[in-house]
Amino acid sequence: MGRLEAFIAAVETGSFSAASERLGTTPSAISKSVARLEQRLGSKLFRRSTRALSLTVEGTAYYERAAPLLRGLYDAEDAVRSATTGRRKLRITMPNELGRLLMNGLTDRFLPNHPEVQLDIGMTDRSVDIIREGYDLALRAGKLADSDLTVRTLGELPMTLVASPAYLERKGRPRSIEELSLATHVRYMRGGQPFPIRFMDGAMVSPQGHLDLDSGFALRIAALNGVGIAHLLRCTIEADIRSKQLEVVLPQRQLEHVPLHLLHAFGRTPPLRARPLMDFLTAEIATYIV
Repeated sequence: MGRLEAFIAAVETGSFSAASERLGTTPSAISKSVARLEQRLGSKLFRRSTRALSLTVEGTAYYERAAPLLRGLYDAEDAVRSATTGRRKLRITMPNELGRLLMNGLTDRFLPNHPEVQLDIGMTDRSVDIIREGYDLALRAGKLADSDLTVRTLGELPMTLVASPAYLERKGRPRSIEELSLATHVRYMRGGQPFPIRFMDGAMVSPQGHLDLDSGFALRIAALNGVGIAHLLRCTIEADIRSKQLEVVLPQRQLEHVPLHLLHAFGRTPPLRARPLMDFLTAEIATYIV
């Protein structure tokens, strides 16, 4: 166990005790390794308390630069092991509904053509911390916060307002922005706030409703069951619109598109083991973007 490995494990697990469990050593050994690293750097990396560890400004700067380097070393070791064992493990996180759309292609075309790859796919609308949670890649929709991660922007995804025929018959169909603002919505929550409905002409509606969800999958189910109007990626409910289980609300008003990004923490050049999956996802998503 090296000093850098101990430091990064402590950051990512939140304590010396948890870091020692990850690395198979003792909390005392982790603490001593971090102390030696701080002595060598001449800076305190952690603020220590009886309850938790928190990074100093210097510790944050060091972690953000060192963690990708350590992951690169792990990746180099993995490449050597892969050449020996024939297996290449990749962890990827993506939103629930995009995962639903991509799963058929991943299992029917990608994996049969890449038998050396072992995929670990996490489906969540939560903004996963790629480095701390040990993911290699992430598909992420929406505007990104500043990040040291490498970003490949794949394009923009159209958004659509939809509701079930039963809801529209019961509550009426909104004919204007004003009527839309008074309607019942199923609200998509991000960071504890409802995601606003933004139109290309600059108009915006803050949706009102009595059901808040943080999953596009759950939002779609609620809309299908007549709970309210939902603001969803068009590609995720295209089949529901064609089957007339959902109807488009205010089709004459164009909504803002949502950018879709593929992120990784490998620096400028992703490793060879990740490139086939990145290229496959880029090609699959191309049918949905504008």
